[in-house]
Amino acid sequence: MGADLDKWAVKTYESNLGPHGVCKDIRKIRRFPKAEVIIGGPPCQGFSQLGSHIPNDPRNQLWRHYYRAVTQVRPKVFVMENVPELLKSAEFASFRELAEGLGYRVGADVLNAADFGVPQRRKRAIVIGALNKVPSLPVPTHFDLKSADLFSIDKEPWVTLKEAIGDLPLDPDGKNWHIGRNPTPKSKERYRCIPEGGNRWDLPKRLMPECWIRKVSGGTDLFGRLWWNQPAFTIRTEFFKPEKGRYLHPQADRPITHREAARIQTFPDEFIFVGSKIEVAKQIGNAVPCRLARAIAKEVKRLLTG
Repeated sequence: MGADLDKWAVKTYESNLGPHGVCKDIRKIRRFPKAEVIIGGPPCQGFSQLGSHIPNDPRNQLWRHYYRAVTQVRPKVFVMENVPELLKSAEFASFRELAEGLGYRVGADVLNAADFGVPQRRKRAIVIGALNKVPSLPVPTHFDLKSADLFSIDKEPWVTLKEAIGDLPLDPDGKNWHIGRNPTPKSKERYRCIPEGGNRWDLPKRLMPECWIRKVSGGTDLFGRLWWNQPAFTIRTEFFKPEKGRYLHPQADRPITHREAARIQTFPDEFIFVGSKIEVAKQIGNAVPCRLARAIAKEVKRLLTG
């Protein structure tokens, strides 16, 4: 069973994994089916550095329903994913205490997706709990060439953006979500001003919005162009808007496409996405990168099989 409040995410889930998705508010699910493993990602906006940090944000309490599922099902293993700030929160401290009271051993840490073969520097808190066994977090398989040491000898270098999307047409062909936007002439002129690795500060003042001219510090990723020889930065749900972050293609004068973002999240090209452009972008940006998920799954398998 897979449950989500987003009906398009559920349709995508079912298109790839089978007809056992449930589109429902978790607070309204009274009974959860039996399972050996529970995997969940309570909403992260309340914890995120990008959020508005609303006091007593109700989204921060949805972990209680994840915990309710754990108490009902009593799986052998559970996995929870969120933004790094979760691990410093009072909510996580409460969750950990409650889970350990049920007999679970809990391991938690912040993992960088780039360390697991994902062409993206994306840090996420991963929590693994196991009954009567000591869980460990997966060991990185890749490393940053800039910080190589003796412990890197048996690892692969970080996967670069060139390796991930370099074979796709520079001009989006519209196939399999390799779709472009229709920017205004001014936007195109702005794109042309940004060099590889550059950002909004490379724009001449005549092309800068007034709010950017007034704000003389911060925001170095806004309107940023990616590098070919490095992993991308975190892909979020509005990666098609360069004013939201470092989302300009390293070479082409445009934002990255949905297909390029999916590649950066390590979705295979045959994975089926269902929904509008905006809905699919949300699914891509909210996902745990597939190669990171695979590394976590291997640890779960170890705990289940010994």
